[in-house]
Amino acid sequence: MKKLDRYIFFRVLTITIFMLAVLIVIFILIDFSENSDDFADKGASLTDIWNLYYLNYIPEMTRLVMPVAVFTAVLFLTGQMTERLELIAIKSSGISLYRLVMPYLFIGIFLAAIVSYLDAYVIPESNAERIEFEQQYLSRSGERIDRGGIFRQDSDSTIININFYDANADVGYRVYLVEFAGEKITRIVQANRMMWVDSTANWVTDRAKIRKFNDNSIEEIETEREKFDINILPRDVTRRTSDIYQLTYPKAIEYIQSIERIGAGGIDLPKVQLYGRMAYPISIVTVCLIGFALAAERRKGGKGFYIASGLFISFIYLAMMKVIEPFGAAGTLSPLFAAVFPHAFFLVVGIILLIVTRK
Repeated sequence: MKKLDRYIFFRVLTITIFMLAVLIVIFILIDFSENSDDFADKGASLTDIWNLYYLNYIPEMTRLVMPVAVFTAVLFLTGQMTERLELIAIKSSGISLYRLVMPYLFIGIFLAAIVSYLDAYVIPESNAERIEFEQQYLSRSGERIDRGGIFRQDSDSTIININFYDANADVGYRVYLVEFAGEKITRIVQANRMMWVDSTANWVTDRAKIRKFNDNSIEEIETEREKFDINILPRDVTRRTSDIYQLTYPKAIEYIQSIERIGAGGIDLPKVQLYGRMAYPISIVTVCLIGFALAAERRKGGKGFYIASGLFISFIYLAMMKVIEPFGAAGTLSPLFAAVFPHAFFLVVGIILLIVTRK
């Protein structure tokens, strides 16, 4: 059985790598044909297109198509063994179907762990470089979550309002900072602009007016340029829908905590994106189970059935993930539930298929 385990493991791994290579090449060819005009119009060189865009896109493509590649490999190998009556011979020798599925689950867990590590620490960095290239040559800047009238809570007693924020220059216009104690306002800072200074890692105001409210008087101070002491970073102000995909897991968790701290809205979107990233590797184990259960029994249609069922299940799986995600982002459903439910549902489907498969 150990030899059979190794055979299944390495055969599935080999076919998966082959399918990954094929799918990635197809994706690159289609993407290049669609964007070649933009590349030429914006003056992108072939070296930059390959080094800055496609090389940085390959890790993300690997993550996205891995379940499809594994599903195809499992269906192909198991279907081949079934058509050759090899599975019947193995089961006749006393090896149960549940024991036979173990190497499939092991390869699924192995590949899921690799994808999880890549997504946690490698893919975010490559995504950041790729998205920067897209902003320059493809105008894919990512949808801004906050476009104007931005409100942030610097602390329990401080609220800041930015009328307009220039994300490219890290400059906020018509800025109001209100501090209060209990129900009383203690200070209001009104600035024409506030600018982020990278060298000192703080904000600087331009022509600010400060009003301090005492018990019986108001003190007014005007400044030309001085440090603006607030606990808010540029990333807390200029948020985009792609932000969470450019951060490692620890930084993404810190990012969400910072959003909660400053009282910004739209927090369910990055939550469902992060939980979706964390739960995505489960799909690899799930498709291993479903693929084995479907192909472990001879069916009418042969390979045509395996291909059709694989495409159908992949479509339903992806559709469920895409349909339920907006409900989690909008807060209608729990972000954690929206991210995990499709994987849990199909994992249960895979277990049921395995149970009802002829032993």
